Amino acid sequence: MPSFPNVTVDAKANIYFDGRVVSHTIHLADASKKTLGLIYPGEYHFGTAAAERMEIIAGSCTVVLDGSTEVLTFSAGQAFEVAANSGFTITVGEGICQYICSFLPA
Repeated sequence: MPSFPNVTVDAKANIYFDGRVVSHTIHLADASKKTLGLIYPGEYHFGTAAAERMEIIAGSCTVVLDGSTEVLTFSAGQAFEVAANSGFTITVGEGICQYICSFLPA
């Protein structure tokens, strides 16, 4: 399980979809940032400004990247990337999916 030493955490949560998706932002010593979050069962669409890497650390989900119809399945230990100025639909069927979202350099 990843851990992140020497970070600053934004105490206020990022809350989406009436609390069905919740994350906290951490700022690392190298000036990069990540969000650590939970996704409860349901289907959600997210847009991206920056490119992102979504690492699933617990649970599972399916993902459809914008511009595709392919349904991809991910579980703990797997990851997917989303292009900048794009988006994805993520579905959690049961349980809670936990993730780390890393914002990739441009």
